[in-house]
Amino acid sequence: MIPRDPSPHPDEPADDENGAQRSFFGDAPAPPPAKARSRTKAIPAAEHPDALRQLGAAMPGQLHLGTSSWAFAGWNGIVYGAKASESLLSREGLPAYSSHPLLNSVSLDRTFYAPLSAEQYAHYANQVPVGFRFVVKAPNLVTDAVLRDDRGAPAGPNPSFLDPVLATDHFVVPCLEGLGTKAGPLVFQFSPLPPEILGDPAGWVARLSAFLAALPALPASQGHEHPFYAVEFRDAQAVTPRMMKMLAERGVRYCVAIHARMPSAARQMQAVAATGPGPLVVRWSLLAGQRYEAAKARFSPFDKIQVEDPETRRVLAEAALAAHASGQPAWIVANNKAEGSAPLTLELLAREIATRAAPPG
Repeated sequence: MIPRDPSPHPDEPADDENGAQRSFFGDAPAPPPAKARSRTKAIPAAEHPDALRQLGAAMPGQLHLGTSSWAFAGWNGIVYGAKASESLLSREGLPAYSSHPLLNSVSLDRTFYAPLSAEQYAHYANQVPVGFRFVVKAPNLVTDAVLRDDRGAPAGPNPSFLDPVLATDHFVVPCLEGLGTKAGPLVFQFSPLPPEILGDPAGWVARLSAFLAALPALPASQGHEHPFYAVEFRDAQAVTPRMMKMLAERGVRYCVAIHARMPSAARQMQAVAATGPGPLVVRWSLLAGQRYEAAKARFSPFDKIQVEDPETRRVLAEAALAAHASGQPAWIVANNKAEGSAPLTLELLAREIATRAAPPG
């Protein structure tokens, strides 16, 4: 395991002469990773209280918590220590982001809209410490079955849908070359599918199976901390036993999509179980009953929790602990549209995990 940064819990004695305490999970403490360098004037990190650092140290070493992107000016005082434009945060904000005691992962969401070069991926990788892992979304060039107009409405079939050559050349290869060992889950998020695809479940599973089989094998690394493929849906009817069986056979993980279009987190965990042992991947994207743009307008500037979702938090805490108990890594990514502020959502989740992991009494 890669343990979290150590620091003593306020209610427990330290375990070594330097004051570093083992986590609730028995992970041995390790020195914090060296801070990544930035070639421009650094964006300062927020002042994090000792209690938050102690909470980070108490998390399982293979638990990766992150947010959907990081360039939000409203996070000043939460993640960042000074006001900065979102364009500057996008380019140079990751050193401050990755110094947050809980945030050892982030979802690269911009890749969904346009492919990145290996050099662009490397720019991000060079800003974060060893042990940090990126969740990377495949471009919708290959995951959206239809072309869309400026309003997002379907405008005809997408000829590049499920093209493994394009996926390899414009996603997998540059991602791995640029991120190297810092690549985590490579997520193929499928936009809502047209009726003709959903109406032929066997054919859809066969098409997706052929696509996944044609992708390049991913490099293995020590332990479980290597990149792997995951699939996320925006159609509940796409999540079938036949689909889960195929994903298990292909060695591809089902990504839990906590989204208004999808079943509850608890129901989706049943689909995860059907794929057998392996890493857990969750993207907590949108509060139930909300539309994306409405949630964005309601929750902006994303500087506080607006609506809590304790049931999802409970399910994810239990799932993270179950993954740890089985020796598997877990990635949980939160979006601002889940509860109002992604970093604060993850702090509440971490507290739930710590509470459930603490010995009784």
